[in-house]
Amino acid sequence: MTNLIVNLTANSFIDDIKEEVIGWRRYLHKYPELSFHEEKTAQFIYETLQTFEGLELSRPTKTSVMARLIGDKPGKVMAIRADIDALPIQEENTFDFVSETPGVMHACGHDGHTAMLLGTAKFLAGMKDKINGEVRFLFQHAEELFPGGAEEMVQAGVMDDVDLVIGAHLWSPLEVGKVGVVYGEMMAAPDYFSITINGKGGHAAIPHQTVDSIAVAAQVVTNLQHIVSRNTDPLDKLVVSITQFVAGNSFNVIPGSVLIRGTVRSFDAQLREIVPTLMERVVKGITEAHGANYQFDYQYCYRPVINDKEVTEVIEETVREVFGEEAIDFMNPNMAAEDFSAFQQKAPGCFFYVGAGNKEKGIIYPHHHPRFTIDEESLFIGFQMFVQSTFKFLAKFNENEK
Repeated sequence: MTNLIVNLTANSFIDDIKEEVIGWRRYLHKYPELSFHEEKTAQFIYETLQTFEGLELSRPTKTSVMARLIGDKPGKVMAIRADIDALPIQEENTFDFVSETPGVMHACGHDGHTAMLLGTAKFLAGMKDKINGEVRFLFQHAEELFPGGAEEMVQAGVMDDVDLVIGAHLWSPLEVGKVGVVYGEMMAAPDYFSITINGKGGHAAIPHQTVDSIAVAAQVVTNLQHIVSRNTDPLDKLVVSITQFVAGNSFNVIPGSVLIRGTVRSFDAQLREIVPTLMERVVKGITEAHGANYQFDYQYCYRPVINDKEVTEVIEETVREVFGEEAIDFMNPNMAAEDFSAFQQKAPGCFFYVGAGNKEKGIIYPHHHPRFTIDEESLFIGFQMFVQSTFKFLAKFNENEK
């Protein structure tokens, strides 16, 4: 099997694509759009893809795009995904392509993901005669907002007959030049909950005539932490975080109700199922003990991202062969979330990180920060990972078929 079918560094076509990828990223950064509102972004992607020969284009949903490259020789079907949506954040950067949309910016790298995949589509379209099988380029809307765009695209059929799927995330905590590889559990399921504690409001000077919703809610917050520390196995990966506590509007009034919101992060399907029951048991017991009542709402969101071993092995091999042993960073799972998991329900897949931080250049801000940005050298690394792994995957599949 030929591991690397093309020497990208010796290809004269690459310099032009590299400049285009940077240009596409900067254009998208300048004109960001929020989840489920990516009309102009999707149109830009579609029109750009139209300039490449040999692609079959479609719009699976209103704000997503799929391009199919059917090779000259039969083989397996591979999908590559990039997310395209931005975040409701006011940008504080000062470079000349900052967001021109008030209150909206690409603060997570999706502009770079899109640009990398456009470059990959252009390059592979020019090598159609070398493609054994089919490559689908999935430009997905609404990764940032549940219920997410991945599930919608899956329902629209983009994963029908797909044999494997890959995706990448530009990652600012990882230095540029590194590629983060994770086997198995990678990113958690991010479920949401909302609890309303209803007491009896009244004057702060006569608390005995009230049912103090704040005092009750404070006990709820404290005891919810016991779910992780005392009700589940210490070896389980589980996080319960309270992120909102909303109550009252006056210094001398005990409010009648408190709103508590938060998130639960987990990997294990069985654990994920029992957590809401454990939470409601805590809430019910505390409110009954103090004469209050409650409403409890729990929302299951994205599934966890769990990388397939065989697919991940090929990603690891690609990093070694293209960038060298020193480029690999075997990373631990984290409790962030990604709806790439929807694609993994239909085919084995691997999601990996591409280092995008650079301390020397001051590129140090975390994702979802108003000053987030990337080292644009990471775009070419991600592009190479997509291109080279595509040839490796299709060659591996064809070899297995012999």
